[in-house]
Amino acid sequence: MEVIDDIKAAELMAESVDRIREELGKVIIGQHEVINQLLIALFSNAHCFMEGVPGLAKTLLVSSLARLMRLEFKRIQFTPDLMPADIIGTDIVQEDPQTGRRYFEFFRGPLFTNILLADEINRTPPKTQAALLEAMQERQVTVGPKTYKLAEPFFVLATQNPIEQEGTYPLPEAQLDRFMLNILVHYPNAVDELEILKRTTGDLEPEISPILDASTILALQKVVRRVPVSDHVFAYALEVVRRTRPHEKNAPHFVKEWVEVGAGPRAGQYLILGGKVRALMHGRFYVTTEDINYLALPVLRHRIITNFNADVEGVRNDDIIINLLKELPPPSEQAT
Repeated sequence: MEVIDDIKAAELMAESVDRIREELGKVIIGQHEVINQLLIALFSNAHCFMEGVPGLAKTLLVSSLARLMRLEFKRIQFTPDLMPADIIGTDIVQEDPQTGRRYFEFFRGPLFTNILLADEINRTPPKTQAALLEAMQERQVTVGPKTYKLAEPFFVLATQNPIEQEGTYPLPEAQLDRFMLNILVHYPNAVDELEILKRTTGDLEPEISPILDASTILALQKVVRRVPVSDHVFAYALEVVRRTRPHEKNAPHFVKEWVEVGAGPRAGQYLILGGKVRALMHGRFYVTTEDINYLALPVLRHRIITNFNADVEGVRNDDIIINLLKELPPPSEQAT
């Protein structure tokens, strides 16, 4: 599908998301907000960063999502000895059996896929991290004199274990900023965990049915860009981002006390873009300030650097964002 009517696109997005949730529910118990945020990043044509302890079905979730969308999926387990060529690919010397002439042939690495799970990205050295992040930004890789385009759509989900930090290479803030969302995966509640025990210890193997394909996803990503946004929503998103900066005149007192560096302009871009996707997911062709509020935590939490005062008082980034939203009530919604 190459061309989608804008109004029908909202209906298609809402219907598809409902079906995706229903199909994922066959293999993933709970984690509804994680699924919603993954879909927002994917339809925004952006990437996301996920944090959670091992065993919360992150790999199963992403691989199942790829099957539902008929997309190719690959997983890379990042380790300290992983080199850029291990993920990008490399030139290999080949020999023509007829002429005996030798030549270089490029063998593509796992980066050439639609959905890539970069597992424990903080366990690999900065050189390899930079190779992945460059591909995320440019949607291409260069090996020698040649440049190779990546597949479309291209979506990277990087994970990090928040517990074990020894021997790791934390991503610099400038590189974290390239990820649209920072998604936190929490333990399931008691009801969901009981259902997990029942399903995963039996012999039932659920089957999920594909819902979308690559061409439809690309068409919907273009429709997202055409969703209108009112001036008061733009102004609200801008104010939210600017108030995270301690040197701004209107920054709250707790931001000036606890924040070293606030969010940059890319945060505002992702608040608006994610708001457009969320509007379509709800069958709307307009963005509200409630969409901005919903995205504030996953968009901003990895873009704020706290200072020593916050560390001493045990203040988290999420605490700052929540307090900021409480002090900045959204303007009354107007017809768009």
